[in-house]
Amino acid sequence: MAEVTEAPLRILVVEDEVLIALELEYLLEDLGHVSVGVAGCSADAIALGHTARPDVALVDVHLVDGPTGVEVARALSRDPQVAVVFMTANAKRIPPDFAGALGVIAKPYSERAVAGVLDYVAQRRAGRAPSVEALDGFDPAPAAGGGARTGGAP
Repeated sequence: MAEVTEAPLRILVVEDEVLIALELEYLLEDLGHVSVGVAGCSADAIALGHTARPDVALVDVHLVDGPTGVEVARALSRDPQVAVVFMTANAKRIPPDFAGALGVIAKPYSERAVAGVLDYVAQRRAGRAPSVEALDGFDPAPAAGGGARTGGAP
């Protein structure tokens, strides 16, 4: 596993599948980061995003209340301290502007993809300009160095 060299990231998991959320929380802990909570619907995700003050929100597009992950991303990304990353098998539902998110990790995701993206976020927070070129399993938003989207992740 990757080792955290900066302060651990505080991460909000927005996922309605309990087993996936638990697995992701264990992975985050193994990587040296801290889960500030799990939300399975848009209202809980937005509320927890405002109260827990995460550094990163890992957001699924389709939640228990429907395909509301895009509105969660828009709400949370209004805070410049929160980096939003989609984690979804429904990448075609992500709008061309990525709703303010840095990009998308396609499900099923790999530990390497999650670790790489979290390292990328930590480097950005530290004021460095990391490259997205070497990140496996990550489709960056155009604003984060990705190309123009033609619908869905590659």
